[in-house]
Amino acid sequence: MTQVSDNTAGNTVPNGEPVEMLLNMGPQHPSTHGVFRMVLWLDGEKVVDMEPHIGYLHRGSEKLCEGEQYAQVITLFDRMDYIANFNNEHVYCRAVEKLMGLEVPERAEYIRVILCELNRIASHMLFIATMGLDAGAMTPSMFCFRGRERIQGLFESVSGARMMHNYFRIGGLKEDVPEGFVQDVRDLLVLVKEDTEESDKLLSFNEIFLARLKNVAVMSAEDAIDFGLTGPCLRASGVDYDVRKAAPYSVYDRFEFDVPVGLDGDCWDRYYLRVQEIYQSMRIVEQALEQLPEGEVVSSLGRRLIRPPAGEVYVRAENPRGEIGVYLISDGTDKPYRIKVRPPSFCNLSALKHMLKDCWIADSVVILGALDIVLGEVDR
Repeated sequence: MTQVSDNTAGNTVPNGEPVEMLLNMGPQHPSTHGVFRMVLWLDGEKVVDMEPHIGYLHRGSEKLCEGEQYAQVITLFDRMDYIANFNNEHVYCRAVEKLMGLEVPERAEYIRVILCELNRIASHMLFIATMGLDAGAMTPSMFCFRGRERIQGLFESVSGARMMHNYFRIGGLKEDVPEGFVQDVRDLLVLVKEDTEESDKLLSFNEIFLARLKNVAVMSAEDAIDFGLTGPCLRASGVDYDVRKAAPYSVYDRFEFDVPVGLDGDCWDRYYLRVQEIYQSMRIVEQALEQLPEGEVVSSLGRRLIRPPAGEVYVRAENPRGEIGVYLISDGTDKPYRIKVRPPSFCNLSALKHMLKDCWIADSVVILGALDIVLGEVDR
């Protein structure tokens, strides 16, 4: 216990001086969503101050990219945000393709979008499950995990792996999707929609769940922009910004879909916005299946060793946690000279201290959970 500033009231010791208690949450705490440590200074049950500590999962992914050939780097992006593998593969491949001026076959673009949107759904379903668990609700997680497992099963049939897919290639895909893929996805969407609706009915407007999340860690649009929030965390504060709409890439400009936007910028908005995004991703996948053309899925580049011309490029995309950017420098060899990632989870963490100030300790778990961070991406 240490003495706190004069404006802190609450617990006192016999001599009448106010004190605060230091509490470690993590890195082993189950509600820290990864190997993350929060140090909280408490005045009774209220959080007076906090300090986030990252780096426990540091793997040096960006530095490792410099020692790998361009095609080998894809696996490193798989492992950064291990809940959004396809989305990360996509943005990296687009960066190299932009540097090379490479045109991707149309069929490959559509399949990429289908897989990325299914990955977004799977990621959000995991978020809903963990958000429910953080607030004390067990049953909705069962529906969400069932739906997520169905999607992961489809991914395995396409890439051969349940998570670390290494399926996208610079210039296209590793190979075409298996026979019956279109019907399999259509059947999957029906089941996943049922799973989402069941968890939505159980959790979203539950009286206890609302009491835990409504009006907790409210962020205005101005504050959200100032702190660099991105993705659902930014849109929950009323900012209508989605890279897929603001700067359309791949074939996203061919689909009709809405960008859900929140009203209050609280934890409940950050939760429910992701529920709505699941339904919008389903719309995109359904349209992509209808428009899916025949043709090749690999560019004329084939299996040749990739050597982009010397230069630099920055490419951004919308992954489940927000805007992810890849800055790539090539020196003309078969390995990147530098790769720097702008990760949404890391940026969203910048607002955590502001959100936790003067909240209750019980709220700290749901506030962190509503950010939906993935530490593999934060620590890279």
